[in-house]
Amino acid sequence: MSDTPLAWGSVREISSFETMMWRAEADDARFRSPVLAVELLDTRPDWDRLLAAVDWATRMVPRFRERIREPLGGLGTPYWIHDVEFDLHYHLRRVRIPGAGPDFWPELSSIAEQFMMTPFDRERPLWEATLVEGLPGGRAAFLLKLHHVLTDGMGVVQLLSQLHSRKREHDEEKPQPPAPATEAPDPLAEVDRLVRREAGIVPATVRAARDVVGALTHPLSAARDSARYLESALRVLSPPPGTGSELLRPRGTSWRFVALDVSFPDLRAAAKTVGGSFNDAYVASLLGAFRRYHEEMGHPVPGDAVLRTSVPVSVRRPGDADGGNRWAPARLRGPMGIADPAARLRAVGEQMRAAREEPALESPDVVAPLLARLPGPLLTLVAGGSTQGNDLQASNVPGLRAEAFLCGARIERVYPFAPLPGCAAMITVVTHGELCCVGANIDAAAITDRDTFARCLAEGFSEVLALHPGSAEPVVVA
Repeated sequence: MSDTPLAWGSVREISSFETMMWRAEADDARFRSPVLAVELLDTRPDWDRLLAAVDWATRMVPRFRERIREPLGGLGTPYWIHDVEFDLHYHLRRVRIPGAGPDFWPELSSIAEQFMMTPFDRERPLWEATLVEGLPGGRAAFLLKLHHVLTDGMGVVQLLSQLHSRKREHDEEKPQPPAPATEAPDPLAEVDRLVRREAGIVPATVRAARDVVGALTHPLSAARDSARYLESALRVLSPPPGTGSELLRPRGTSWRFVALDVSFPDLRAAAKTVGGSFNDAYVASLLGAFRRYHEEMGHPVPGDAVLRTSVPVSVRRPGDADGGNRWAPARLRGPMGIADPAARLRAVGEQMRAAREEPALESPDVVAPLLARLPGPLLTLVAGGSTQGNDLQASNVPGLRAEAFLCGARIERVYPFAPLPGCAAMITVVTHGELCCVGANIDAAAITDRDTFARCLAEGFSEVLALHPGSAEPVVVA
C-alpha cells in the first residue's frame, strides 16, 4: 500500500474568497470563522491511541502541519507554509465532565461553545481538537475545530470520510507517510511567488478585454446579456430583500448551541408528498420554527412575513481539488408567515430553484480578487454588509452514510456548528446514517431564550414531518 499522503487541501495559495474571510476577522471579532464538529462516541478512546491517530492524520493531510503566511509587505494574498514549530501537544487536548448524568448536553455544549468562541492562534496550523470524557455510559465526545479558510462543509465531509475507519479494530495495513519536511521561509522564493501570482492578473485582464472587443461585433445581444448578468449579480451579492426581523435585530459576539435529531427518511418522504426536495423540507422546517419563536416572544407574524435567509449552494465540480471553499450564497425571502407547511415547502422550493438558476450565482468569485486587496477595515465593511443582513443562514451537508469509527469508538452522531458572520442564527444539518444531526449556532443577543427556541425548532420540524403520517418525532438533545 502506498505511503503517499492524501491530496486533500494541497493547493498552496489560498483563494481570494478565503483571503477575505481571513482578513475580515482580524479587524472585527464578529467575523471569526471557526467550524466545529461534535462527534458523540459510544465509548472513550484510549488516549495514547488517539494521540497516535491524530499524529497519523497530520501526516496523511500535511495541510494540518501548515500555517498561513502573509506576503512580504502585505502585498498580494496570503499562502500556506509548513509550520517549523508544529506541536501536536498544543492542538490536541482532553477534558472530563465531572459526573455527568443522563442529561449531559448542557455541560458538553458549554464546553463546545467556549471552545469554538476561543480565537485561533494565527501563527499556528488552523485546527484544534478536544476529547471530552465522562459522558454517561462510558461514552465520550470528540470536538474538532477547523478554520473556515481551510474548507467548507463538503470539504469537511471529504476529509472525515478519508480519515475515519470503517471498523472498530486497528488497521495495521494503513499507509504511514512520514512527517513532511519543514523548511524556513525563503525571502527570495516569496518575492518570486508574489511576482508570479500578481502577474497572473495581466492575462486575465487581457482575456476580459478580448471578450469586450468580441462583444462589440454583436452590440445589441452583448448589451442585453450584460444587463441580465448585472441584474443577477446584484441579486446574488446583495443582502436578501425585505426588512430584517425586529425581534432578531440585536447582535453580539456570544454564541449558544442547540442540537436536534430528525429522521432522514421521514423528512425526505415528507418533502416528496408535495414534490419538494429534502433541502426544501429542511429550510421550510426552520422557517416554521422562527414563526413559532416570534409568536412565543410576543411578535405576531402576518401571513406575508418573510425572514431574510441565505442558503450556501455547493458549486464544486468534478475535478475540483479536495478541501478549500467552493460555494455560493442563494438569497431567499424566507416565507416565514406561511403557516401551512405544504405551501411553505413549495414556496421555498420555487425560490431555491430560481436562486440556483441565477446566471451570476458564482459572481462572488468574480469580485473576490478585487475585494481581497482592500484594506482590512474597508474589507470588513464590505464583506460584513453582505452577511449581516441575514437573519438566518441554513446549510445542508450530506454526511457519512456508513458506520465510522475513531480509535475503536463508534461515531453515533455528528453535530455541525458553523460560524455566525453577523446573522442571528446559523443552522446546519449533516446526515449521519439514517439520521439528520441538526446543529444550531445562535447569537445570544438575538435569540435570548434558548430553551424556547429549541422547542420551536422541534415543532417546526414536526409541522413538516406531519405531511408524512407515521413520521418519528424530532428529539432535542438534552
